[in-house]
Parts: sequence; structure tokens; C-alpha cells
Amino acid sequence: MLQVSYIRENREKVLERLSVRNFKQPELVDEIIALDEERRQTQSQLDSTSAEANSAAKQIGELMRQGQKAQAEELKAKTPALKEKVKELGEKLASLEEDMQSKIVLLPNLPHSSVPAGVSAEDNEVVLENGAKPSLSDNALPHWELAAKYDIIDFELGNKITGAGFPVYKGKGAKLQRALINFFLDDAEQAGYREMQPPIVVNEASGFGTGQLPDKEGQMYHVGVDNLYLIPTAEVPITNLYRDVILKEDELPVKNCAYTPCFRREAGSYGAHVRGLNRLHQFDKVEIVQVTHPDNSYQTLEEMSAHVQSLLQKLELPYRVLRLCGGDMGFTSALTYDMEVWCAAQARWLEVSSVSNFETFQSNRLKLRFKGKEGKAQLAHTLNGSALALPRIVASLLENNQTEKGIRIPAALVPYTRFEWID
Repeated sequence: MLQVSYIRENREKVLERLSVRNFKQPELVDEIIALDEERRQTQSQLDSTSAEANSAAKQIGELMRQGQKAQAEELKAKTPALKEKVKELGEKLASLEEDMQSKIVLLPNLPHSSVPAGVSAEDNEVVLENGAKPSLSDNALPHWELAAKYDIIDFELGNKITGAGFPVYKGKGAKLQRALINFFLDDAEQAGYREMQPPIVVNEASGFGTGQLPDKEGQMYHVGVDNLYLIPTAEVPITNLYRDVILKEDELPVKNCAYTPCFRREAGSYGAHVRGLNRLHQFDKVEIVQVTHPDNSYQTLEEMSAHVQSLLQKLELPYRVLRLCGGDMGFTSALTYDMEVWCAAQARWLEVSSVSNFETFQSNRLKLRFKGKEGKAQLAHTLNGSALALPRIVASLLENNQTEKGIRIPAALVPYTRFEWID
């Protein structure tokens, strides 16, 4: 959530950065500024009237002690009007704050100056590409056919139990899932992240804190009876560990990681591009989350990007890094890198990770602050990244490593799978 003071003091910059996102409601900026001005005036009137009422109460007490009862009664007769005015101003202030809050939560984060203008994924900037694309035989199979051939993933059985987008992993397919999770967690620990195991359902306050609510409620599974939400990513519970927390500066950076299942309704996702593991409603993911000093957050973003890239390199997967354009960025992000792997049988790039800097957008909602040496509390910066999401990693491993003998497991993963081939 943007800070009202920043919007008021930087109106032109806010409008210019929102235009990079192709934001469709720029008029909200002036509406928020107008409400803030009225709110501040009302607050000033309330403070003044409250002070007058308090002063009158003290004067009445003093006059009574001095035996000046008539003057005290005269002043007392004026106090009901002051109290009524205080009540009216308080109600007006609460209404203005509620109205302003309802508008400010509709503003997305402001893109960093390096974010390219654009309207869709076609306008994203390729930052780098690494690794050679494998050459497969003419009879190479896509991963959903390989899954059936080797009996490692059953999409129809998952459909029977739950519905489309909830596969069942079997035998070496299940072991590959577990191996990848442990591999990713161990690598994160070696990079200085502390492993956490959070709840996989969260309340509304948590969804609001990280920006999923009210922006993405239609994409989240809602447990209506209890008014809880299944998490779309471990980012939500892990970042909310620090809601309403004031850290010490020497505690920064905070580095946590977590494995969780993730749940996304993916409403409106249809077609061949979402076949097999390409898009699921339930999937496994290891997430890395950092809380940092504002001065260091963009260096941290590069370090997190490098960490994700190192995982892809160890898995011997060709990949590329994209800097997302304004029109393709998430609501809460100031700058996002997407990592895509080449899936050889499908001959297409598949996104496997997003690494984002949210600057103060989440921490303002969370009231997540830190105190420096001067003792003044200020908002921290929050960042997160997928390290990594499993489904498309598995898809690319299966497709890229298929041979006549079977599917080869990358050397770095063998200590975790305890087998070298799926055959």
C-alpha cells in the first residue's frame, strides 16, 4: 500500500509511474489527495475542539474551587455543544479515513525506474539467457505422455479424486517431488535462509498484509465457514510473521524459507498451454523471503535472482531471466524478475520463478518496521522469490532429459532421488 504522505508530496511522479503500469484509474490519485486534505483539516478542527473542551473542564473545576459558582455554571452550559461537536468531528474523521483507505488500496505499487513500459508479457525485457537448448529426437514426447509411459504422474486419477489440476504423483514421480523439495530447502539453508513451516491457511488480515486481498480474492480458495484462505504461496504466511513487528536494524536482513503446497483457482485458464503440469490448482513450492533495510533491497533482489539461477544451473536446465514490464507486473511489486526454463518437447519457455522487490508496499500494510541507531521507526523493504516451484521444473526435467533408455536425473539431484534414471 502506498503511503498517503508520499502520494501527496509526489503527485506527478506517482501519476507518471502508474502510467508505466497502464493503470486505468489515475483519477484515484487526486481523489485520495483531496480526501487527505479534508481529513487533515478535520483532524485539526477535532484537536482544537477537544483542546477547548478540555480547557473548559479545567476552568470549571478551578472556578468551583474559587467559589465562583455562577461563572462555573455559565461555562458548564457551553460544554454540551463542545462535546457534540467533538463527536461529530470524530465521526466525520472516521468516515473520511475509511473512504480514503478504500481508495488507496486500489492503487498498485509504483514500478521501479528500471521497469520497461509495456502492456503484456510480449513487452518483457530479456535480461540474459543461459544454457544450450537440448536437441531431441523426432519421436520425443511431452511430459504428460512421459508421465503416463513411466507411470509416475496420474492426471486422470487426480481428476477422479478432486478435479482437473490436482495430479497424483506415483512411485519415482512422488520420489522426484520429495527430492526436489529437499534439494531446494538444503540449498536455501546453505544460502543463509532459516527454514520455517507455516500454516497453509491464512486469515483476511494476512491476505491483506501481503496484497492478495482485496486484489486476488477470486484466485484464492476460500474456506467460507471459517473465513480463511488457502495460501497461493508461502510468501503470505512467512511475510506475515512480521506483521505489527518492529525489528532492530541489526536484525536485518531477515531471511526465511519454507516449503508448502500452494493453491490457486486459476480462473479463466484454459487451452493447450495449460496442459499437464503447465498449470495446476495445487502444487509444491519452496519460497525464499527477505526483510531488508531500504538501502540494500535492490542488491538483495539481485542476490535472490542469482540464487534461483544457481538452482537452475545445478539442475542443468537452460533458462532465461526476464525483467517484467509495467503491464505484466504483479499488483504489489516494484520490480520483478521472472525465470523461465526451456521445455524441449513443447518447444516453449515456461515460467518457474518470480523474484520481486515490494519496497514498502507490503510493509506499510503489515506495519512492519525497524528502528535504526537514532531510535526512529521506519518501514522495512520486503522481497520474495520462488526457489523453486516444482510443476514446470518437473515438466522440463522429464522432457529435456528423455532418452531411449529412460529419463536421466541430473547429477546434483541423484543424492536426493537415490536413482539415476526413470525407466
